Amino acid sequence: MDRRKKYTRMILKDSLMKILKEKPISTITVKEICELADINRSTFYSHFSDQFDLLYKIEEELIEDMNETLSQYNYTKEEEAIQMTEKMLDYVAANSDKCQTLFSEHGDATFQKRVMMIAHQFTVKNWMTVNNVDKEISEYISMFVVSGSIHVIINWLDNGMDKSPKEMADIMIKLTNKGLASF
Repeated sequence: MDRRKKYTRMILKDSLMKILKEKPISTITVKEICELADINRSTFYSHFSDQFDLLYKIEEELIEDMNETLSQYNYTKEEEAIQMTEKMLDYVAANSDKCQTLFSEHGDATFQKRVMMIAHQFTVKNWMTVNNVDKEISEYISMFVVSGSIHVIINWLDNGMDKSPKEMADIMIKLTNKGLASF
């Protein structure tokens, strides 16, 4: 892709993210995005089919990056679990503005579910296999751990990342492995 196309897509993505901070995707129009980006609608439509397609592409980039980050680690060892979680939180911190916007009530609700599935695939699934968790309850445990972790990350972002990624990783792994009694 040439530089002009990359620049146009970047401007459109940035414009959508700015608007998404203020209002839900369902109320955002292509016209608004184009006006903020100072790009005409025909140019928009040469890159994306609508505002939902644009949002989906932004989410996909984030999910691909998460997949790359998580696939570098083996969650079966507690030490690597902390490293992997810390790297993931480093990634979230480096992309905090984008993550906070996408996880907000203005973003697409399915994005959170997609992130939860990735977290399940890379972390909880391996952890449960290693710890011989009963398959009958594994899905419940997985949803509890993953959704709790995502909400902890959202709260961390909303609190201005008041703890370091390492501190948050330690808290999350401790909760996952030892529960509330460990505090």
